[in-house]
Amino acid sequence: MVRFKNRYIIVEISSPLIPEDKPLSLKSKIFHETVLEKIQQLHGDFGLAAVKSGFLTKYCNENTRIAILRARHGPHKFVSSSLPFITKIGNLDVSLRTLHVGATLKQGFNFILKHQKAYLDSMWSKLKTDEERKNLEAAVMDFTKTDVTINIENIS
Repeated sequence: MVRFKNRYIIVEISSPLIPEDKPLSLKSKIFHETVLEKIQQLHGDFGLAAVKSGFLTKYCNENTRIAILRARHGPHKFVSSSLPFITKIGNLDVSLRTLHVGATLKQGFNFILKHQKAYLDSMWSKLKTDEERKNLEAAVMDFTKTDVTINIENIS
């Protein structure tokens, strides 16, 4: 039996047209398909076939603009080399920045936790009421924004 090693790529999605305090209207399925299309464009059929077997969008948060992609060790280089070239997701102009590449999901979530706490500290000064602050904290610290249907489609 062979163990498959995975790499988890944490990406920050920034859009110059939408202000920082507004959430992006971004679906993980569209993001997933955009990344695969860019891999196809840059690395051809070989790159797409290498990546596709273990590629999942694990997490996508519209408020903090962070996504986690899972790829197999080896083909993860195709994914990480394609990310900076993505300029459009759906109708949205974006730029992607790779924040972290880790071997476990736990490492990734620990990194995101630190990153999102820093984000939360910077955004709290802009909010006026405690209710707004609580809503933002709940949205930022929510690690359950995973599109389950896309993951079920790609597992089988």
